[in-house]
Amino acid sequence: MAEFAAHGANQEEKMAAEKAKKTIVIGHKNPDTDSICSAIGYANFKTLQTGGEYVPCRAGELNPETTFVLDYFKVDVPKLIKSVKTQVKDIEIRETPGVSKNISLRKAWNLMQEDGLVTLPAVTDKNILEGLITVGDITRSYMNVYDSSILSKACTQYANIIETLEGAIFVGDEKEYFDKGKVLIAAANPDMMEYYIEENDLVILGNRYESQLCAIEMGASCIIVCEGAGVSMTIKKLAQERGCTVITTPYDTYTAARLINQSMPISYFMTKENIIEFSEEDYLDDIREIMASKRHRDFPILDSDGKYIGMISRRNLLGAKGKSIILVDHNEKSQAVEGMESADIREIIDHHRLGTVETMSPVFFRNQPLGCTATIIYQMYQENHIEIDKTTAGLLCSAIISDTLLFRSPTCTPMDRAAAVSLAEMAGIKLDEFANQMFEAGSELKGKSDAEILYLDFKKFSAGKTNFGVGQINSLNAEELGKLKNRMLPFMEKAREDEGLDMIFFMLTNILTETTELLCVGQGAAQVVADAFHVGDANEELKQTATLPGVVSRKKQLIPALTVTLEQ
Repeated sequence: MAEFAAHGANQEEKMAAEKAKKTIVIGHKNPDTDSICSAIGYANFKTLQTGGEYVPCRAGELNPETTFVLDYFKVDVPKLIKSVKTQVKDIEIRETPGVSKNISLRKAWNLMQEDGLVTLPAVTDKNILEGLITVGDITRSYMNVYDSSILSKACTQYANIIETLEGAIFVGDEKEYFDKGKVLIAAANPDMMEYYIEENDLVILGNRYESQLCAIEMGASCIIVCEGAGVSMTIKKLAQERGCTVITTPYDTYTAARLINQSMPISYFMTKENIIEFSEEDYLDDIREIMASKRHRDFPILDSDGKYIGMISRRNLLGAKGKSIILVDHNEKSQAVEGMESADIREIIDHHRLGTVETMSPVFFRNQPLGCTATIIYQMYQENHIEIDKTTAGLLCSAIISDTLLFRSPTCTPMDRAAAVSLAEMAGIKLDEFANQMFEAGSELKGKSDAEILYLDFKKFSAGKTNFGVGQINSLNAEELGKLKNRMLPFMEKAREDEGLDMIFFMLTNILTETTELLCVGQGAAQVVADAFHVGDANEELKQTATLPGVVSRKKQLIPALTVTLEQ
């Protein structure tokens, strides 16, 4: 029964850990309205369903249409994430407390033993890293010290000496420092002491009045009276007059002499320069090699403000789990945010063809032949009896309007239309009126560069041995679309070379006439279009444009036709 109980506790701990872990919900690069709004809508759904932390993010810049939608519903722009590679902040950082550089070697050693540490960071009161002390440093401090002046060279505070010797101060200020002279043991006759005691020395002695008096008269800066011996009023008065600190300890002279070097501050022995430190924002791929090349076991981690937050070791990198992410509106590796292969993909919600995303373990994958990912998310709210708030309803409705071109696209299904109608009612918007506002905002291309126009909605694909990209502009303005033909073709060729693609196609889609003017660049691209859509023999002239009546959907009409042709 105990085993079962333990197992149950472990499961609960795992569930709690999973719940506490932040999960990123993100769409594809060059995000469209569906990609952004579905990420926001699904993050909200998962939060309400599980109580966990789900954060909507974006993998690229917003297009004008999506910007209009977020502004209309007063929703913050999701955080831009350029990579989901595993970072230092994604792994367990050991929260080793920082210590003052003035603590004694003995105290540092005790802290290490108590907590099983091999490295202690020295920090300021504002958590700025000043140095590192290791077990090896402390060991070497004992083995390599033969200098009787090292206590003063280390500028040792009397408070450290008192703490190390478990003593008490009778005369003097424990905040002062022993910074001159050497350490002596007064084992000789008082008559002989005057020959080897020098000014500013620290003298360890017993209860003999004569020895204490001699040490003070010879100018000792501190005397340590052992075995708990008392100090007479005469000695106290003389010590005060001469500026000599008096400390008592219950230890004998041998033990006191053996322990006193442990009172030295760690600052004297710690590493202060050329410290290998990492930021919590650093990627594990970048630090692995550095860590492997160094003999250190532990490495300090700093936050974005340069403040110390903890330590990691090479062991922390073993079995490190990547960022927890959910993909929406795509399952193609080429369209995914950089570093996806190192991420912990938990779910995929999509309405496109099956792509090239690979996962390390089974995931929840919901893929339906619908016109929009937002329709799937709407269904999940309904299936789980979770209420959709007005803002979320507006976002999901906007996504459906965008992806289906207000039900004009052949990808649109009755379920998409029904979902949009229901969501519009929840959001308090009129479909036709709002859709026109959206499309007008999205077709506003004034002031945009060729690159901005091409990459507003651009995706990469592969078919056979051919890698190609497809961009699309949806507009209500036929005149504006017409002006883009000659303007975009030269840039498309440059973009093709820069992206390392064989072909690039660009859809200039007139929403009102439901017609696409298709631009194409790359060797054989025109012939592929001619064969795919039966628009004539491209070899007759070097055509780079083709008019495709009724073609408005990249996903359902263009990509399948191009893919079949390229794979033949």
